[in-house]
Amino acid sequence: MQRCYLVCYDIRDPRRLHRVHRAMKGYGEPWQYSVFFCKLRSVDRVMMERDLMEEMNTKEDQVLIIDMGPSEKAVRDYTKVLGQSLPGENRNFIIV
Repeated sequence: MQRCYLVCYDIRDPRRLHRVHRAMKGYGEPWQYSVFFCKLRSVDRVMMERDLMEEMNTKEDQVLIIDMGPSEKAVRDYTKVLGQSLPGENRNFIIV
């Protein structure tokens, strides 16, 4: 069963920041540069945590993993965005 997570990070070194961002692209969609929305199975969450631990410095950096529950629709419905919309949120187009 998949669950939704919001992953936010504060990485102090630019090289580590780039590596963490690249790793996170494999697990979710960027909502902001250091904020990702992820739908993960338990095993994928463990792998993501392992990959993040390999790239970050636990004495200087911080990663928050917030469990938002199993319903992606509920997460998206209850997320309020001020300013630019989230990726994929603007669905006022037709694909031909």
